Amino acid sequence: MHKIPTARLKRWAAVSGVIAVGGGVAVGELVAAIFSPSLSPITAVGGAVIDSFPPGVKDWAVGLFGTADKLVFIMVLCAVLLGMAVIAGVAEFSRRWAGVAIVAVFGAIGIAGVASRSGSSAPSLLLPVLDAVLAAVLLTYFSRAAQRSGMALGDGSAPAVSAAPAPAAATAARRKFLGSLAFATAAGAVAAIAAGTVRSAGAVTTSARNLIRLPKPAVAAKAPAVSANINLPGLTPLVTDNANFYRIDTALVVPFVNPDGWKLRITGMVDHQLEFTLDQILAMPMIEQYITIACVSNEVGGDLIGNARWLGVPVKSLLAQAGVQPGANMIFSTSVDGFTASTPLEAMTDGRAAVLAVGMNGEPLPAEHGFPARLIVPGLYGFVSATKWISEIKVSSFGKDVAYWSTRGWSDHGPIKMSSRIDTPRPGAVVTAGELVLGGMAWAQGDGVSAVQVRVDGGEWIDAVLATGISKNTWVQWRATVTLAVGAHNVQARAKNVSGQWQIEAETPVAPDGSTGLHTVNVTAK
Repeated sequence: MHKIPTARLKRWAAVSGVIAVGGGVAVGELVAAIFSPSLSPITAVGGAVIDSFPPGVKDWAVGLFGTADKLVFIMVLCAVLLGMAVIAGVAEFSRRWAGVAIVAVFGAIGIAGVASRSGSSAPSLLLPVLDAVLAAVLLTYFSRAAQRSGMALGDGSAPAVSAAPAPAAATAARRKFLGSLAFATAAGAVAAIAAGTVRSAGAVTTSARNLIRLPKPAVAAKAPAVSANINLPGLTPLVTDNANFYRIDTALVVPFVNPDGWKLRITGMVDHQLEFTLDQILAMPMIEQYITIACVSNEVGGDLIGNARWLGVPVKSLLAQAGVQPGANMIFSTSVDGFTASTPLEAMTDGRAAVLAVGMNGEPLPAEHGFPARLIVPGLYGFVSATKWISEIKVSSFGKDVAYWSTRGWSDHGPIKMSSRIDTPRPGAVVTAGELVLGGMAWAQGDGVSAVQVRVDGGEWIDAVLATGISKNTWVQWRATVTLAVGAHNVQARAKNVSGQWQIEAETPVAPDGSTGLHTVNVTAK
C-alpha cells in the first residue's frame, strides 16, 4: 500500500477540521439568521468577549482602528476559530475523540456566550449546541473516512485498521473522502451565503425600514443660514450625512429589530409604568433639531463626532405621562442588545430638548444608528446618553443602577467638553510658504462658540472668522489666515464659549470623561 506522508496527511486533517467546524458554524448562523438574528453564537461570544475587555482595550482599539474596530475584531475572532478548527482536525486524526472534545469545549463557550446576552432564551441556547454537534459529526466522519481509505499517520497514535484496503478499494475510498470534503465545503458555503441573504432580506434597512413614514414635526428645524457654511476645500460639512456619520457602540453585529414588534417600556420610579408601540410613538407631537453628538473616545482633533437633523419625541413629555417620583435623579436606558446607559434626569427634563429620536436627516434612523428609536441628548457624550435600539427607559437613581460603562471606570455624567479641530491643512501637509488658510470645526454644546483663535509655533493667538452657528448644541465652522516662512511649523486652534471660557489646554486622555488639549497640526512650508 502506498503510504501518505505524515505532513501531507496532517494538511488533510487540518482541512477536514476547517470544513467540519466551518460547516457547523455556517449552518448554525443560518438557523440563527432565521430564528434568532440578534443571538447567533458567533456574535454572542464576540459580544461577551468585548464586554470582558478592560476599559483601556476599548480605547486602544478605537484609537487605532476607529470605526473599523468591529471589523478588525471579527477578523481576529474568525482567525481564532480557524486556528481551533485546524487543531481539532489534526487532533481527531491523531487520536479518536480528541478533536470532538475540542469542539465540545468551544460549544460550551458558545452556550455561555449566548446565555450572557440580554434576550437569550432556551431556543437560542440550542444554537451553539447545533453548531458543535454538526461540527463533531462532520469531523468524526472525515476522520473515519480517511482511515478507511488507508490514510494513517503511521506514528502509532491513530487507531489501527484491521487490514490495509486493496489498492482499488483504497482509491475509491480516497475519492469518496475527497468528495465528501468537497460536498461539505459547498454545503457550508451555501449555508453561509443563505445566512447572509436571510439577514439582508430581514434587515430593517430594507423593506421594514422603508415602510416607515415619518410624521411632520410639530416644531421643525430651521434651515441653516447661508453664512453657516464656509466654502473651503477640505472643511468638514456642516451637516454629516447618514452614510458618513461615525458609529461607535458595543454591538458586534447591528441588531435586527422588527418595528412591528418593537415596544418602548417606561419603568422604575414612576407613578404609571407605560408601554408604547412604534405607531404610538410616531403619532405623538415631535420636534426636529440639529444636534452635534460625540463619542467620549474622541481624541482631540478626532472624527468621532457628527452633526445631524434629528426628529423625535421629547423625553420630557414621555416622563410626564409616566409621572416621575421623588428621589429619582437618573434615567437608566436599555438597548435590545443589553447595553445600558445612565443619564442625569435633569438632562432629560431641562431646556435642552432631549428626544427619543426616530428620524435622522429626514429619513428613518439607519439600522446602524439605532432603528427604530434611540436617545439623543444634547451636550452629553454618547456613552451616557445616546442609547441605540432602545427598548426601556427606567427612571432610577445613580445609587440604584449602574450602567455598562460605569462598571468599567468611566464617569456617570459625561458632558461634552468644548474643543476645536483643524480640518485643513491635514497633518504632514506640504504647503506653499506665505499666506495659508486654515479651517476647521469648534463646539461648546449647551453654551455655544463665541470665538476661535489659531497660532503658529506657539506664537501670538490670531482671531479666526466664525461662520454663523445653527444653535448652541451644534458645532460651527471657522477659517483663519496665517503666514508661514519656509520650514517646518505647527499650528494650533482653541475655542471660547459664550460664557467667556477658553477650552482646556492641558492634555488629558479620553478616560474617564473625555479628552482635553489643543489640536496641533504639523506642516512643512516650501
